[in-house]
Amino acid sequence: MSRFKLPIAALLLAGALLAGWQARGWHEDSRRLTAERATQQAIDAALSRESRIAQAVEARLAELEANERIIDRGIIREVQKPIYQRVCLGVDAIRLLNDAAAGRRPDPAVPAAPLSRHAPVPD
Repeated sequence: MSRFKLPIAALLLAGALLAGWQARGWHEDSRRLTAERATQQAIDAALSRESRIAQAVEARLAELEANERIIDRGIIREVQKPIYQRVCLGVDAIRLLNDAAAGRRPDPAVPAAPLSRHAPVPD
């Protein structure tokens, strides 16, 4: 009978080892499943919160849509033309700049005023 004790003890030890291994796997699977469910619940909560916010924004945009169309129709076009004013330039320089901006050549019949130290200020 003693020759059967050693193989039986080895089989019992192997069975206990396999049972422990299997129980540990079940435990790890249970922990992973719990973490996965918690993550999924957090995702679902965030999605539902974002969905409520999106619905509120869409409802508000639906109310504002008419105002947007009215504002767009109100402004047709805005054109800015550069107009040079006399700040530190003389009358002839202003005339030359305005002619250049309009795409005209300056009139050669109108002579330019001679340069002076201080440009006269017209009233």
